Amino acid sequence: MQKLRLKAYICSPYRDNPEENRQKALQYCRKAFDEGYLPIAPHVYFPQFLDENTEREQGLEMALQLLLECQEIWVFGPKVTEEMEIEINFAKRYGISIRCYHFKDMQTVKRILKGPYRE
Repeated sequence: MQKLRLKAYICSPYRDNPEENRQKALQYCRKAFDEGYLPIAPHVYFPQFLDENTEREQGLEMALQLLLECQEIWVFGPKVTEEMEIEINFAKRYGISIRCYHFKDMQTVKRILKGPYRE
């Protein structure tokens, strides 16, 4: 059996363009897998059975529970949505390591990596 993989929570935009962002999230999952991680991407999985319009809050609550099980959160830009901000701050509160990808603005990355994130 292969050694156990660390879990990487994939944090990326979803709501503004669900189908395109889902495809991007799948690519990010592949990147994590290729680097030896077990990717966790609730925004790829949950829309299969949750209604985005009426069950969004429950989805976010379940996503945060999954985030607690992860050793890292991988934040993919170029922008940070309101939901991503919640996930980032949650990860910080629980000491989960953060990686940032696809950001052109280093100030955004610095804000993500420092104290509570605020856009």
